[in-house]
Amino acid sequence: MWSFLVLFFAAFGAATLLPLQSEAVLLGLLTYSQHNPWLLILVASIGNIFGSCVNWWLGLKIEHYKNKTWFPVSELKMQQAQGIYHKYGYWSLLLSWLPIIGDPITLIAGLMKENFWRFFTLVSIAKIGRYLFIYGLFFQLH
Repeated sequence: MWSFLVLFFAAFGAATLLPLQSEAVLLGLLTYSQHNPWLLILVASIGNIFGSCVNWWLGLKIEHYKNKTWFPVSELKMQQAQGIYHKYGYWSLLLSWLPIIGDPITLIAGLMKENFWRFFTLVSIAKIGRYLFIYGLFFQLH
């Protein structure tokens, strides 16, 4: 049970803007635990998708704070991010699995008021696909 909680929160945190690694936790559990691999992939995927949903929600609310002195992103950077998302559209959410750029894409989607269900569907495809790829690679090596 603890393994699943650790995996869920690692995957959840990794999908937010926190610098966490869920892949290492998943690979460790695949290697050293007796848990069903499909259940591990499911738990990691759900945690990662929910973390991305938090980013989307934060993006929806971010404009309320953009004029505060403590706000960490300049107006110019926000406009640039919106321009990039506008250029590539919601299909860019399929890149949400990528390190470094994936988490900001999900935040920008909220800022751009992307439809939640379209967001959820595309992010789910990307996140589940990543964990399936990791499992496939792991399976090939073992």
